[in-house]
Amino acid sequence: MTYLGPIQLYCRYFQGGEIMIEQSDSYQKQTYRNRCDIYGANGKLSLVIPVKHEKGKRLKVQDARIDYDTDWRRLHWKGIVSAYNSSPYFEYYQDVFEPYYRKEPEFLIDFCISLNNDVLKILSLPVKPTLTSSFLFPGDTGDIEDLRMVVHPKSEFNSDIGFRVIEYSQVFLQAHGFIPNLSILDLIFNMGPEAGKVLSSSLIE
Repeated sequence: MTYLGPIQLYCRYFQGGEIMIEQSDSYQKQTYRNRCDIYGANGKLSLVIPVKHEKGKRLKVQDARIDYDTDWRRLHWKGIVSAYNSSPYFEYYQDVFEPYYRKEPEFLIDFCISLNNDVLKILSLPVKPTLTSSFLFPGDTGDIEDLRMVVHPKSEFNSDIGFRVIEYSQVFLQAHGFIPNLSILDLIFNMGPEAGKVLSSSLIE
């Protein structure tokens, strides 16, 4: 499960086959579950959704509740607008994403899965991921490639043998150069209908 996950993840949707999203593992901080990276005026900017934690209690992903004590929704949308307002396709897609920053879902997984479904529609991918009913241990995924530790902020994406970086136009390219493997938002707002071609080209089968 990711919050508007990186390009590395979304290129895998073009592999076809069954796609499962793990919801029964233990919630971990500093992952893409509640974080996405966008390209702001000063370079890479991480947007993090705060999650409620009970001290000393293990939390499953499916039980993670969003913390609304801070106005993170306003800050995230303000950051997205600042980053992509001048991108070629922001006006075309903003009405898909903006309503999410006015909603107040209780669970993180509901927020992320709904966002993911809209992203797949934009990419014209007729796939529907399913949620795991119980935790799948490494090695128990059968024919399904296990990407849980491959698509991770602490893992080097350039060591992923199934993914290659394809450069495309970015708003602040002249200021900071090309920044690879950002949130799928970056690709959608900059490339629009061509986003799918970039993703399919990024996949090494």
